[in-house]
Amino acid sequence: MKTTNWITFICGICFTGFLQAQEPVKVTGKKGYDQPNQYLVKKSTVLAPNMEPVMVNEQQNSNVKKKLADLEKKYGKKPNIVIFLLDDVGYLDFGFNGGGTAVGNATPAIDRYANNGLILSSAYSQPSCSPTRATIMTGQNQIHHGIQSPPMYGQPGGLEGLTSIAKLLSGQGYTTQAIGKWHIGENDGSQPQNVGFDDFRGFLSVSDMYTEWRDEAFNPEVVLSPERYDYINKLPFNKSDVHAVKGGKVENLYEITTDNIQDLDQKWMQYGVEFLKKQKGSKKPFFLYYGTRGCHFDNYPNDYYKGRSAARTSYSDCIVEMNDIFNNLMKTIEETGEAENTIVFFLSDNGPEAEVAPHGRTPFRGAKGSTWEGGVRSPAFVYWKGVIEPRKSDGLFDFSDLFNTSLSLAGKPGADLAKLVPASTYIDGIDQASFLLDPNGVSNRRSVFYCWNEKVAAVRVDEFKFVALPQILNSVVQAGHIGGFSGTVQQSAGSNMFNLYTNPQEDETIGIRHIPMGIPLQAEYLRYLEVLKKYPPKKQIGLD
Repeated sequence: MKTTNWITFICGICFTGFLQAQEPVKVTGKKGYDQPNQYLVKKSTVLAPNMEPVMVNEQQNSNVKKKLADLEKKYGKKPNIVIFLLDDVGYLDFGFNGGGTAVGNATPAIDRYANNGLILSSAYSQPSCSPTRATIMTGQNQIHHGIQSPPMYGQPGGLEGLTSIAKLLSGQGYTTQAIGKWHIGENDGSQPQNVGFDDFRGFLSVSDMYTEWRDEAFNPEVVLSPERYDYINKLPFNKSDVHAVKGGKVENLYEITTDNIQDLDQKWMQYGVEFLKKQKGSKKPFFLYYGTRGCHFDNYPNDYYKGRSAARTSYSDCIVEMNDIFNNLMKTIEETGEAENTIVFFLSDNGPEAEVAPHGRTPFRGAKGSTWEGGVRSPAFVYWKGVIEPRKSDGLFDFSDLFNTSLSLAGKPGADLAKLVPASTYIDGIDQASFLLDPNGVSNRRSVFYCWNEKVAAVRVDEFKFVALPQILNSVVQAGHIGGFSGTVQQSAGSNMFNLYTNPQEDETIGIRHIPMGIPLQAEYLRYLEVLKKYPPKKQIGLD
């Protein structure tokens, strides 16, 4: 009872005067400084019953509202939106996060755009690719949209019945284009052209599903067994690079093999370049969702990139190729005169797939499939020429925020978004437009929740992370490449809490010593459990 009273007391505290600068603030007569992007003892505001509460930063909201109005007046349309989503790429793979040349794969073009934009050091995905992609599309975490693990080889999954970002942006007058990896469902109602995209070019599943059962170096037990090979070949999943237009059927362009997959990213890049060229001078803004094939295993570098990285691994060669692909798309945006009216989000769908070498790098504990930082903290930046000033921020940003932020840029900010989705739909995203576009912007998000299937595994507020369901990645095996899909999940004893600034490796719990910070942190965890009572978890596909 005493704990409950303390939680109620802490949650009831309301502080005013949120920080509006990136510099620490000295409070007269008090010890120390107040830091930007720190909200542990501040109260959030509910904008709508079915939306996550936000931190209201009035001045930056006002500044950015005017900035966006001036831009629309100048260009005669809302801003273009590009989401460039890599596959299984690690936080430390790029120079702007300390990797790049230092790990044997130079990324000069990516680094240049990152360093001229807003680098987000605490941007969070879901633990694996399909959940993350569905989160971007719906503004919901995997607990709410129900796609909790990747559908493989004909397994069910999908977006059918959910409200997608493409559908809503289309309703706001946007041309909507999807290119590359989809992997959110192959059933007709979940395909890109049926959830709001005007056009789609790419594949419906995931890289290894097109090659691993064809490659005797990886799966000789399949390739060298005719009956097993035929079994996989007859499973109900699409095996082609495809094209589709809104409301139409998928057209199979050609079947993907171990020979031609090496050119897939180049073909998609060219399709993207052609799309961008068509948008030159258009009166309509565009939304481009671009999901690369790289660098999900298995990587088959084409002749130009084979051995081109200093590391000379198939993975690092692929990173070098991704650098060039991103550069070519960005150059096209520049050449078409759209750069100053285009916001670009650069992200990876999760951390590195550590079970299969060679793979990406992360400085954090864990990897893809886990809710340790290495599984969900993504390399990320946001670029908008002449609009976003170069800076770095550790303000919390969740991939669900892409949904709200994109709709805000399209003219539906804050609570206006709640009117565009069913009342039964809970939006986990936050409108972060003012955070990104104000030169002194701070995050509008108080907390990030880490999801494991339909459960909340952990919560972060400020630098503190409370873990309710820790994953023990080496609890089953101790040899080989151990990643997030290995090991077991256990119930915490109750005091597993980490300071991600002093201990980003998450190997030293501070729960007992730092109870004063643990109380409001656990209160936030309990708040979201109450949300789940009103908006229950949904499960379409999961691991348990």
